[in-house]
Amino acid sequence: MIQIKTKSLPSDDYYRKYYWDFRKDAWNCSRCACCKWIDTWEVKSARFAGTCPSSGRYKFDAYSCQGRLDIALALIDGKLSYEESPKLLDIYYQCDTCGACDVSCKRSQDLQPLNVMLEVRAKLVKDGQILPAHKAVIDGLKKENNMLQKSAADRGKWAKGMNIKNLTKEKAEFAYHAGCLLSFDEGLWPVARAGIEVLKSAGVDIGIMGASEMCCGGRAYDMGYRDEFYRLADLNEKALKKAGVKEVITSCADGYRAFKVLYPEAGKQVEVQHIVESVYSLMKSGKIKLNKEVPLTVTYHDPCRLGRLSKPYVPGEPIDGVYEPPREILRAIPGVKLVEMERIKEYAWCCGAGGGVKEAYPDFSIWTASERIEEAKATGAEAIVTACPWCEKNFKEAVAQKGDKIKVYDVIELVKAAL
Repeated sequence: MIQIKTKSLPSDDYYRKYYWDFRKDAWNCSRCACCKWIDTWEVKSARFAGTCPSSGRYKFDAYSCQGRLDIALALIDGKLSYEESPKLLDIYYQCDTCGACDVSCKRSQDLQPLNVMLEVRAKLVKDGQILPAHKAVIDGLKKENNMLQKSAADRGKWAKGMNIKNLTKEKAEFAYHAGCLLSFDEGLWPVARAGIEVLKSAGVDIGIMGASEMCCGGRAYDMGYRDEFYRLADLNEKALKKAGVKEVITSCADGYRAFKVLYPEAGKQVEVQHIVESVYSLMKSGKIKLNKEVPLTVTYHDPCRLGRLSKPYVPGEPIDGVYEPPREILRAIPGVKLVEMERIKEYAWCCGAGGGVKEAYPDFSIWTASERIEEAKATGAEAIVTACPWCEKNFKEAVAQKGDKIKVYDVIELVKAAL
C-alpha cells in the first residue's frame, strides 16, 4: 500500500477521498510526456501535433499535465505549501480542463489525470485559494444563477416574439436549455432562435424556462466551486421534474456534459440531448429535410464537452463522444463541402474558452483559439463550424483580433439556412 507521508489525515470525507482516491494517479505518472501530444498514429504534421494548450503556450513543464500531477502529489504529501508557491494558482488555472491530456494518458497508462486536476481546484477553493476574476463570476452566479453577471430577469429575452411555451406555466414534451451564453450574448441569440425554429419546423413540442432557466453549473464545477455546482444541479433537477418534461435539448456543450456526466455523479438525473443529436435523429426520420443549397467549404471543430468529455469513462471502452451527428448534418446540407482538420474528435485542439480560462486569462484563451483558427485555415475552408456557443464566441473574437477572413458558424445556423 502507498503510504501517505503527512503526519495525520484530515477527518472529513472530502479530504479522505482527495488523499486516497487521487494520489494513486498522481503518483503513477511515469512522465512519459504523452499528455503533451496527440496519439503518435494520429500525427499528420509537427505543426499540429500538440494536444495541451497551456504546455504549448508556456513551454514549461509545470504547465503540462505531468507537471501539475507532480504539484498535486507534493500538495497531498505535504511537501508543498501555498506560501512557498506563489505561481500555483496561475499554473493550475491556466488550463482549459479540456481533457486532451486525459485522453492521451488513458491511451498510454489508463490513468485519469483530469480528475486529479479538478480535485486540486476544488481543494484550492475549499482552502480559500481563489482567483479574483473567478470570485467575481461566482458571486454573480450565486446572485443571478448565471455565469455572465447579468440580471436573471433578462434570461429569456432572446426568445422574444417567438411564441414558445413557457414551461413555468405550460406543459411541453421537451425543454430547450439555451445556457448562459446564448441567453445573454445578443450576438449569439440567432443560434438559440435558429435552434427553436428548426425544432418547431419538425413538430417538436418544445418549451423554455425563460427567466427561470438557471446555469447548469458545469463551468463552476470545472473552476473548483463544487458547492455552487451541487446547488444548481439540485435546483435544475427539481425545476425540470416540476415542469414534467421528457428530456432537455440544449445547444450548449457545457450544459450537455453537465447534465449527462456531472449530474449523475452528484446523484441527479436529467435526460438530455444536444441539439445536433436531435436534429440528426429528425433528419433520419424524414421530419427535417434540407433542400436549400448553402455553397460553403467548412471544417468542423469538436467542442471538448460535446466530444471527449461527454461520456463517463469506462476502462476498456472507447473514449467516445458526439462526433458523427454534426458531421452527418453538414454532409447532408446541399452545397456544403466538409474538410477535416488534422486534430479531430478525441484529439481535437481546444477552443480556449473552458475551465475558467476565458474569465481569468483572456490572452491565453485567445491564443488557444488562434491556434485552432490557423489549423482550420490550413484546410482551405471558408468557415469553421462548431456546436458550442463558447467555442463560437471565442473563435469570433480571435478572428476579429487577428483580422482573419474565415467565417464562424454554429451547425444549427447552417441547418436553418438549408431548410
